[in-house]
Amino acid sequence: MLNFAILAPGSIAGKMAYAVSKIPEIKPYAVASRNLERAEKFAKEWNYEKAYGSYEEMVADPAVELVYVASPHSHHYEHAKMCIEAGKHVLVEKAFTVNTAQAEELVRLAKEKNVLLAEAIWTRYMPARKVIDDLIQEGIIGEIQSLTANLGYDIRHKERLIKPELAGGALLDVGLYPIQFALMAVHESICDIASSAVLSQEGVDLLNSVTITFESGVMAVLHSSMMSLTDREGVIYGDKGRIHVHNINNCEGITVYDKDNRIIKEVEMPPQINGYEYEVIACMNAIALGETECKEMPLEETVRGMRILDAIRAQWGMKYPCE
Repeated sequence: MLNFAILAPGSIAGKMAYAVSKIPEIKPYAVASRNLERAEKFAKEWNYEKAYGSYEEMVADPAVELVYVASPHSHHYEHAKMCIEAGKHVLVEKAFTVNTAQAEELVRLAKEKNVLLAEAIWTRYMPARKVIDDLIQEGIIGEIQSLTANLGYDIRHKERLIKPELAGGALLDVGLYPIQFALMAVHESICDIASSAVLSQEGVDLLNSVTITFESGVMAVLHSSMMSLTDREGVIYGDKGRIHVHNINNCEGITVYDKDNRIIKEVEMPPQINGYEYEVIACMNAIALGETECKEMPLEETVRGMRILDAIRAQWGMKYPCE
């Protein structure tokens, strides 16, 4: 049994707690909030053994093994660093950090302390990823020429997304999923990034578009928004057909078309708890093997993703107060 702990019990932590409650090998052990009453309420709801009124108290508990950091983006670096320095394995909710410098420092520290560090981009861990990889590798759509992906929700009311001091905006919350979709499909160096955004009065992006050109000439045209629900579709175009991924945020199915626009394959996704279980199981397996990163989301890829996000924000002149 692996003793699992949650740092910052918000809404996303509740989804994680539900997934963990269904994994027999994981013990819901501890939860910490800056508010003890809130921690106690969460612990009672999800059957956690310990509730702490400070993060420092929880990471000082020697029984805690794996900590899920679910605080706002702006605090991921601080909280993950605290856990690593205490010798805990850490699963950090996306976006991993605010910028590349913070990500590189966490990676360095985790290797120094010999603890697991992983980014909780769930699409990297889900079964759909292997399905897409296999379809590409078998050549069912031929050589990839381009791809498109989008992700948007009406989430403009959420405080953590509105405020620059919480590293808000669409890019670090939903925009990284279309980017990751492209990086998972095309394993090449990037030669150009062009982007634009509509910024709020507070200075965070409400919606954006990003075009990534890879070294072979493959182009990824990506869009994300916190203003409205999009179709969440991802399409990979080859010279022999195309792959449609229905909902890039949590794949609901895959349809493959040939170059004559005929459906030649459809793939259903297996039942899941809620999708959060895959990243926890990956961490559990890596810890059991003595690994300090998950093969599904190598730390090199996490840092690469942060470099791309930094480059995009630089084009907009969007900088957070915590940087």
